[in-house]
Amino acid sequence: MNELAKSSLTEISRALRARDISVRELFNTIHTYAQQKNTDIFAYLELFDADENAIAIAQKKIDDEGDNAPFLTGIPIAVKDNMLIEGKTVSAASRMLENYKAPYTATVIKKLVNDNGALILGRTNMDEFAMGSSTENSAFGITKNPHDHSRVPGGSSGGSAAAVAEGAATAALGSDTGGSIRQPASLCGVVGLKPTYGAVSRHGLIAMGSSLDQIGPLTKTVSDSRVLFRAIAGRDDMDATTIPDGLYPKRSVPRNMRIGVPYHLFENGVDKDVRALFDVTLASLKKEGHSIVPITLPTSQYALPVYYVIMPAEASTNLSRLDGMRYGFSKPADTLLDDYLQTRSEGFGKEVQRRILLGTFVLSSGYIDAYYRKALRARAVITDEYEKAYEQVDCIAVPTSPSPAFHFGEKSDPVSMYVEDLFTVTANLTGMPALSVPMGTVNRDDTPLPIGIQCTAPHQAEDILFSFGEEVEKIRIQNQMRF
Repeated sequence: MNELAKSSLTEISRALRARDISVRELFNTIHTYAQQKNTDIFAYLELFDADENAIAIAQKKIDDEGDNAPFLTGIPIAVKDNMLIEGKTVSAASRMLENYKAPYTATVIKKLVNDNGALILGRTNMDEFAMGSSTENSAFGITKNPHDHSRVPGGSSGGSAAAVAEGAATAALGSDTGGSIRQPASLCGVVGLKPTYGAVSRHGLIAMGSSLDQIGPLTKTVSDSRVLFRAIAGRDDMDATTIPDGLYPKRSVPRNMRIGVPYHLFENGVDKDVRALFDVTLASLKKEGHSIVPITLPTSQYALPVYYVIMPAEASTNLSRLDGMRYGFSKPADTLLDDYLQTRSEGFGKEVQRRILLGTFVLSSGYIDAYYRKALRARAVITDEYEKAYEQVDCIAVPTSPSPAFHFGEKSDPVSMYVEDLFTVTANLTGMPALSVPMGTVNRDDTPLPIGIQCTAPHQAEDILFSFGEEVEKIRIQNQMRF
């Protein structure tokens, strides 16, 4: 069991094709292990029972087609609790949707199951409606970091990241609005990809910020991330924002990359040992023949406030449909206004209420020009800055998170929590892809905690990210970096 829990998606797929293990044995083993570990870390809100028909179909496909069967055939994958699976509960970790059954299936789930033969293991815990960076905001309980149970796994895809890190899932899907795949990937020591905006369909994803959200994989290796991304990517008639291949200029993957580094953004807020680990990683990349190019992104220092104007505005609009009248939690009262007030006060948690209020404020008639429209203009400037930077470099590297996993309750001040997204929000504002890869560990309380390096690339240049990530993986294995 432990051997399978440690194995990558690629290794397990090969074992299935070699008949070293059956689909039934694999599912039962991972499912049992996930149940055992869930009592410790609470990565899952629900583990699904075995789908006998799906298991039989997957095994037959492997038996009949062998190596020609889709690579994900028979692989159990966990899914964040904001992606719809028809007939299954999908709550977005909120009391507001605690008993809500999905009326249809998300496109990414159809791609995994129908097109690639994967099995869905369960729905993972998350920050309520994906609002948070620690998975402390779930209405149903906190998820613990597998490396130290007194610390957070990151968020909002903390359940998915923790499940993969613990071996309680072969791989998982998360959603990323401002770093919600990459930041928990960094804190849990796994690989997390935020694809180009529109590369993966959002049909069937419970929306938080519609111009920012993107579904992506959390995996044990960069190779696994590539496989899972290619399985879920593609145009979807049900999502008008999905992009066709070739919309952006084709970028070749250079043998020796020019890696841009905006050192000026590290002046405040990055832990010293995290910075030291980052510098050692860059030095190792330079020894491998890659160039480290200092760059300046002057407007990026404003990315965080820009994000925390645009995101709440979109979130408040998306969540306005949850009013107790149509579906979800309802708290009847004497008047219609009291219906709304009591339903939303009791159905939403504090962080969701905070962001709804902030979003409503910046969209109000007296402030929409001063805040929201100004933020949109700043977003365009940031995007333009990145596009110009890519004329000089192939990708841009920063630490994924300014610090390793923190203790529960340590970031009780909302602003200190928001700063955790310091280096991740720009990829969502620009729509560009970004990948977090573990680069080593730093010590806290005599416990080694993982930390990631993030690479951002131009639109639809995910292959550059995978190449960068594989280089970092090689360096980490060679050096076993720890500070």
